[in-house]
Amino acid sequence: MSTERAPQPSLHEQQFREALAQFATGVTIITTRWRDNSFVGFTANSFNSVSLEPPLVTWSLGLRSRSLAAFESAERYAVNVLAHDQIELARRFSRPHADRFAGVAFRLGHAGAPLIEGCVAWLECRHQALHPAGDHMLFIGQVETCAYRQVEPLVWHGGRYHLRRPHPQGGQEP
Repeated sequence: MSTERAPQPSLHEQQFREALAQFATGVTIITTRWRDNSFVGFTANSFNSVSLEPPLVTWSLGLRSRSLAAFESAERYAVNVLAHDQIELARRFSRPHADRFAGVAFRLGHAGAPLIEGCVAWLECRHQALHPAGDHMLFIGQVETCAYRQVEPLVWHGGRYHLRRPHPQGGQEP
C-alpha cells in the first residue's frame, strides 16, 4: 500500500504547512544593524542559494514582522548558519525577546552586521533586491564575503529541530 497522497483540488493553509514541513532545511539567524546602531536578528529557515555568478542568496521575512523595516532599509546584512549545538539560539531569535543579542557571543563583520560565534557558516551580503511575495517580503542579497567551518549543522524538519548524526563508518547518514 502506498503512503503517497494525491494532490487535493483546494489548498488549505494547514495542509500546505504540513507539506512544506516535509522539506528539511538548515537554520539561520539573519542579522543587521538598525539606524540607531542597535542590532536586529531573527531565526529563518527560508534561506537558499540563487546564483554562483554573481553569488546570490535569498530569504524571506513576514510582512507583520517587527524586524521588517530594519531589513528593508539595511544596505548589508549577515546570514549565520547555525551549528547542531545552537538550538537555544535558534529558539531565542525566533521568539520575542527584549534584547536577543544580550549574552550572545558575536563579532562585527566588515559591514557592521553581527556574526554569531560557533556557527557552521557566515555570509555577509549586500542588499540587492526586494520582492513582495504573498504575506512575505523576499530578499535577494549578493554575498560579499563568506567563511565556514567543518561542524554539523542544525536542521529543521517536520516542525522541529534535528541534528544530523555521524554514520558509524565515518560518513554521513543519508
